[in-house]
Amino acid sequence: MIHGINVTLYQKQQTGEDAFGAPVFNEVSETVHNVLIGEPTAEELVNELQLYGKRLAYTLALPKGDAHDWHDVTVEFFGQRFRTYGDVTEGIEAMIPLHWNKKVKVERYG
Repeated sequence: MIHGINVTLYQKQQTGEDAFGAPVFNEVSETVHNVLIGEPTAEELVNELQLYGKRLAYTLALPKGDAHDWHDVTVEFFGQRFRTYGDVTEGIEAMIPLHWNKKVKVERYG
């Protein structure tokens, strides 16, 4: 049976404001279980670089029912940090037979 790995998701949480009224954020980490990691094809690498100027590292398949915000966040797996970009692609949960129905792209970060 196919199963994913644990991925650490770092989300920004507003902790207050500075003296000028600008928001101050802190990174909060959370583990997301059962995430599939996919390697991009050569065509996807070229297209992403030409269209968005991003160097696609992996595509993450997110488990059904996941309610996290995956837009422009830092994730960690394989001992490395990555940054998500683009919109999350989501399929109809009832129409997909496996445990994953969303995809998000990541680029190497840091």
